[in-house]
Amino acid sequence: MGKTSRKAFYEDVVMAGFGGQGLMFIGKLLAYSAMKEGRAVTWIPSYGPEMRGGTANCTVVVSDDEIGSPVTPHPRALIIMNNPSLEAFEPKLQSNGLLLSNSSFVTRPIARKDIKAIPIPANEIATEMGNEKAANMVMLGAYIACTNVVSKESIVEGLKELFGKKIDLLDTNIRALEEGMKSVRQKACT
Repeated sequence: MGKTSRKAFYEDVVMAGFGGQGLMFIGKLLAYSAMKEGRAVTWIPSYGPEMRGGTANCTVVVSDDEIGSPVTPHPRALIIMNNPSLEAFEPKLQSNGLLLSNSSFVTRPIARKDIKAIPIPANEIATEMGNEKAANMVMLGAYIACTNVVSKESIVEGLKELFGKKIDLLDTNIRALEEGMKSVRQKACT
């Protein structure tokens, strides 16, 4: 009898935008949630010289196997929150990769035709919910819906641990996550 080999899970994503848009938070939350699911993870932040308003990005790698290097020169997915980040990272995305852009701030067209590009009006969705600061969670929800990198339940558990008794923040972030997931279900991710 031959052994059936299953392909090990591997996903990497670069999340990029301005400092203060909550990218480091969703990157850590994704890594933490994947770790709670028993996967190997890395989270690497990168900041511009400014504290707020400057560039910020992070790379998250999630795998069933040990991760050889946290550096990912050609990621499988991008979460892009502004035009400068699109300029910097669009050329690096793998062919057939996934680019989720916050169309509230990403105003230039996506140049590449060999990728799956999905615009999401994250700030408008978050504002309609009553908290524009939840745009990052809208984008994370869209990413999770497209990749199934972790379960929604794992993200919710991570949020509960992070926010504890701050129930208003917890509820807002869960709703934003769900709205992000809905926003891409209406568009095909694959």
